[in-house]
Amino acid sequence: MVTETAPGGAVTGPVSIYEGNSIEELRHVVGGRLAPHRLTVLGEQRLPGRFRSFHEGPVALYDLGYGAPVRLRTGDLPDFYNVILPYSGGGLVVTNGAELPSALSVAGPGDRVTMEWDAEALNGALAMSREAVEQALAVRLGDLPQEPLRFDPVLDPADPAVRSWLELADAFRAFTVSALGRRSRLGLQHFERLLVDGLLDAQPHSLGRPADGRGSALLPSALRRAADYCAEHAGEPLSVADIALAARVSLRALREGFRRHLDTTPLAYLRRVRLDRAHHDLLAIADGRARGTVTEVACRWGFTHLGRFSADYRRAYGHPPSQTLGRGA
Repeated sequence: MVTETAPGGAVTGPVSIYEGNSIEELRHVVGGRLAPHRLTVLGEQRLPGRFRSFHEGPVALYDLGYGAPVRLRTGDLPDFYNVILPYSGGGLVVTNGAELPSALSVAGPGDRVTMEWDAEALNGALAMSREAVEQALAVRLGDLPQEPLRFDPVLDPADPAVRSWLELADAFRAFTVSALGRRSRLGLQHFERLLVDGLLDAQPHSLGRPADGRGSALLPSALRRAADYCAEHAGEPLSVADIALAARVSLRALREGFRRHLDTTPLAYLRRVRLDRAHHDLLAIADGRARGTVTEVACRWGFTHLGRFSADYRRAYGHPPSQTLGRGA
């Protein structure tokens, strides 16, 4: 393969890993870069096979064509996510035994994939390492998932967010072979992170469907950290920012997580924790296990407006705090 060069001799084209008529050799080099697989030739080879690299790293981009009708079968995919980007020709993809309605698809660690391509098929392979995906999740959600994230297998270009992500992948392809892309390693790394974060936000996955304009929901592990922090510091003046910092998530992710998983807000949750503590203290006073007044208990748990405290308490327990305190008499 002849690569293009910019003035000064900089390489500006993709790197040819293999080009020729040996499908077995092509299978071998593809298996070394992506995943080992079995390959069956279904018809006569019409075109030279080719495998080219546009970029290799935590996010890698290749294009691949066998030049003959072929069937490929993988074992369990190793620790990476592979997005198939059809450029020309035709074929079908079966993931974990289910035939997909489109070859525009994504598979991940542990998936088993069967693909059939015609002789004219040329496909992009955008490979994201599991580590890159989980690092992006850790930044957003404060914890690593216990199991590999699983994306819905079919990308729908009718979805505006998915369509935008596909345009981003095309822009990445063009940038990698540009003179600037060959010179700017940091620029390529920013592109890699943008592709990972963009796919997490655009494509539904096992940690929740992306919320329109808001990204993925808060993971339960981060939600537990927020709840534990509220319980441990209920008697202190807290803000939503304090809770988000303790949960190691953004304010937006914190609010979305409480809304999605608990159907409430962080401050409403904190208020209920404080009401429960106040209720517990009033019961202790009523039973003779402690001493105090409604005002003292309310102030202890951050309720400085006694009328609002009484109204919130009545909504929670069906009677005013004075009635709880008075049961001891």
